[in-house]
Amino acid sequence: MADDDTTSAPDVVSAATARRTVADRMAQAASAWLDSLDDGQRRVAVGAVPQDLAEGDGGTGDPTDAERRRWFYTPTDHGGLTVHEQRPAQQRAAMRLVATGLSAAGYVTVATVMGLENVLDHAEGFVVRFDRERGRDPGLYYLRVFGDPAGTAPWGWRFGGHHVSLNNLVVDGELVATTPCFLGADPASSPLLAGGLNRPLGRLEDLARDLVVELPTALRERAVLLDQAPPDLVTANRLRVSPGDRYLPLAAVWRDERFPDDAEQAKLQRLSDAIDDAAAFGEAQHAATELKATPQGVPASELDAGQRERLRLLLSGYLGRVPDEVSPLAVYDDDAALDAVHLAWAGPLEPGGPTYYRLQGPSLLVEWDNTQRGANHAHSVWRDPDSDFGLDVLARHRAAAH
Repeated sequence: MADDDTTSAPDVVSAATARRTVADRMAQAASAWLDSLDDGQRRVAVGAVPQDLAEGDGGTGDPTDAERRRWFYTPTDHGGLTVHEQRPAQQRAAMRLVATGLSAAGYVTVATVMGLENVLDHAEGFVVRFDRERGRDPGLYYLRVFGDPAGTAPWGWRFGGHHVSLNNLVVDGELVATTPCFLGADPASSPLLAGGLNRPLGRLEDLARDLVVELPTALRERAVLLDQAPPDLVTANRLRVSPGDRYLPLAAVWRDERFPDDAEQAKLQRLSDAIDDAAAFGEAQHAATELKATPQGVPASELDAGQRERLRLLLSGYLGRVPDEVSPLAVYDDDAALDAVHLAWAGPLEPGGPTYYRLQGPSLLVEWDNTQRGANHAHSVWRDPDSDFGLDVLARHRAAAH
């Protein structure tokens, strides 16, 4: 969320004021939630003060902050106090904090994704356990505050569970990082009454597909990296995104290396292997879709006016997840900034097929994947390769303090 060097002084002041305003709302909500907890709950709910990667031995970062930099999108232990470990009033205070980090549409989407756990449990026959009593559980979303929201040191908070990961950092009273920001949906599409469909993230798929389909043939051929889609995001849940990143097997995107229950671990491994087998990804497919330092696909500079507007709308499905005051979406009103965003696609272009795409540019990486469960299980993430977890800002903060 760094300021653009070309931004005018009044705009910089306005942006800083907005980041402070949102940070103040977060601090008030976080303090109110923490004040509602008993001592046992607080021990689980509070984590260490955020640090940058330059701290600690070997340049790997302060081990007390390593937990803040771990994130997941699978139904694993995300770290923190779960919804179902709280009384109703505490749950309300927790969700009030979550809402401070989201736009109105973002909050509705997060709440809908959480509710899908009941839908998924029904679809699977109410039998999935994993390493706990209930594998699909709308109460198993975790909230943790790192540091003291009422103090002067950096602080942050994380909310996560199956298909949700929100990561926020406040430094010097300003909200400086909101990524990684992950939302998924399983099922991606489910029936509603009178022929309706519940597709919480459906527009993110439809907009991208329509944009690629309408490209002139020469541009479309450059945009489509492969006629097969990888079975998951190629950057997975890595701390940093890097050239050469390839998707990780499902079983690798969990907190623990294995479940204590061997039978449940075997079920997870079979599911992970089945996803990999169905994808049939060999070296050539990996090489075609792995993350590159130079963005692949078609830059917005080669799109016409209508296509550029559709690309901006697609970007809003990611950058518009956070409050309007702090969203970087307005950056792409500048033609030069939008010109540098590249669109790349993998998979068939027919509706209903497995899909993958990414948007890549300076300080921007967006990924979408909908391949699993018969292309009815969607993953989407917004990342800032320069500022995920606010590590760049924390490094500058530490340097200024010494």
